[in-house]
Amino acid sequence: MYQPRTYRHWVKGKDLVAFNVTVKETDLYIRARTDLKSQAQKLVVKYRRMLEEYIEGHPSFLTSLEPVAVDDDAPPLVTGMAEAARKAGVGPMAAVAGAIAEAVGSELAALSPEVIVENGGDIYLKSLKQRLIGIYAGKSPLTGRVGLEIEAKDTPLGVCTSSGTVGHSLSYGQADAVIALSPSTALADAAATAIGNRIHQPEDIAGGIEFARSIGGLKGIIIILGEQVGVWGEVKLGEMAV
Repeated sequence: MYQPRTYRHWVKGKDLVAFNVTVKETDLYIRARTDLKSQAQKLVVKYRRMLEEYIEGHPSFLTSLEPVAVDDDAPPLVTGMAEAARKAGVGPMAAVAGAIAEAVGSELAALSPEVIVENGGDIYLKSLKQRLIGIYAGKSPLTGRVGLEIEAKDTPLGVCTSSGTVGHSLSYGQADAVIALSPSTALADAAATAIGNRIHQPEDIAGGIEFARSIGGLKGIIIILGEQVGVWGEVKLGEMAV
């Protein structure tokens, strides 16, 4: 059943032009200085084709729930997903949304000094000013009350969310939201999934944070389960305007 993506408007960026790009399962919500929809559409088609062609010859890349080795001549998108999955200990497709958001966003950044690409709750962000990203954690009372303050100097940055209670993405955990921050959006995506898989009850939050600390390349993590919150790293929380 379709779930309205109201969280898409929780990245404060009314000063930017917003547009959607949809190609098969990929559904991006993008904001930039100008309308770059046609350019973004071509990029999504390019990167999807790159991934689909690799999967045709390497079907385990699509189905494995554990890291897999890739060919030396694999496309950079595929290599990046595999490396992110290796660091987090998950299958490479756990990084696909973040990887595509990052690939599209980094190319659009050559055309716009500010770019925000959201792909199913996974965000690539390049900004010249502080941005506030609202946290969507399902039925947790913290939904809509707190947000992440991201400084311009810390971008480009990946901010990715995994949930065991919201959405259709595969998660073995019960966290309302696990949010990972990394300069690599693909890694943030894979890490959020891996950490989320470990959270079943509030007592698991401390262990989830310890696991996050062991994943090289993360800047910070937030784990939300009901009213319980765990935070580690370079994370600054702010109140959302009512």
